[in-house]
Amino acid sequence: MTTEALPPLAERVHAPEEPSLPEHPEVVLWRSATLDDVDAIFATQRAAELADHPDFLEPREHLVDDLTGSNVDLARDSMLALDGEGNVLAWGLVWLHPGRETRVQSHLWGTVRPDVRGRGIGRSLLEWQIARSRRQLAGLDSALPAWTHVSGLAENTSLIRLAESFGLRIVRWFTEMERPVADPIPEIALDEGVRLVPYEPELSEATRLARNDAFRDHWGSQSTDPERWAKFTGAARFRADLSRLVVADDPDGGVRVIAFALASVNEEEWAGRGRPFGYIDLIGVRREGRGRRLAPAVMAAQLRAFAAAGLEDAVLDVDTENPSGALGLYERMGYAPGRREVALVTEY
Repeated sequence: MTTEALPPLAERVHAPEEPSLPEHPEVVLWRSATLDDVDAIFATQRAAELADHPDFLEPREHLVDDLTGSNVDLARDSMLALDGEGNVLAWGLVWLHPGRETRVQSHLWGTVRPDVRGRGIGRSLLEWQIARSRRQLAGLDSALPAWTHVSGLAENTSLIRLAESFGLRIVRWFTEMERPVADPIPEIALDEGVRLVPYEPELSEATRLARNDAFRDHWGSQSTDPERWAKFTGAARFRADLSRLVVADDPDGGVRVIAFALASVNEEEWAGRGRPFGYIDLIGVRREGRGRRLAPAVMAAQLRAFAAAGLEDAVLDVDTENPSGALGLYERMGYAPGRREVALVTEY
């Protein structure tokens, strides 16, 4: 879908003001979440993660961040499925992305507890989430393209079939890649006028702006606002000491971030992979810095930091159709592909 001559979303998307509550014979109560439910939601989320991907576990603080964003109305954007004892059988969140430069994006998150899967609870929940997503979009006057988005592991064929039954379609594939830190790390010289430095809080805003510039042409990417960025860089798992930047001095005396590789570590995940590893959340180069080998340079510096910290593997995810050629770059840097993830959307 293009941005040419699109009417406002309020005219393109039609949905009732409030979607009907889901129904399922095994669910005693459907209701929206409150912050008092965080521990119960987290217990269900963690049970699902341990069953589905024990080497990728979201910390409790990440859940809190998602539920407390200024773009979230918990009373309208969340749903819990409770049994007779008040246990969370399933939960869902419909998260309207605050960045809307090129597209309006409504993301559907949540899960069903593993021991009650295959009974239709997830279908009831997803039906409600799609209805709520449509209501979010119908409440906007934006003339931008829009979508409802769901993602999941490629091996989760039941989720894919379920999403497709509601009209979503696979539009993108992502690949997890892994590299042993002990493998040789290339030496890459930098151009004059730029230098490698560790990430420092003083460079947070400059790095956020670099991230937004670097990801402008990436599929599905919208700008990250200061609120979301502060939660990311302020999280316990974020590792400034393992993150590296390429910077240049501005004529006004400031520092401009040209390239970045930002990392996180969650030791709870190590058992699932069988060894200590770090995750590279973001790698990017401003458009002005492309073609100067800044990406491999900042990645190599980060790998040396991983090695010095005693980590054995570096892990990242990549859009297999990334226009900047990231997949090929990572392969040349020694990363090997692993499991895959799919993105499914309905476009408006």
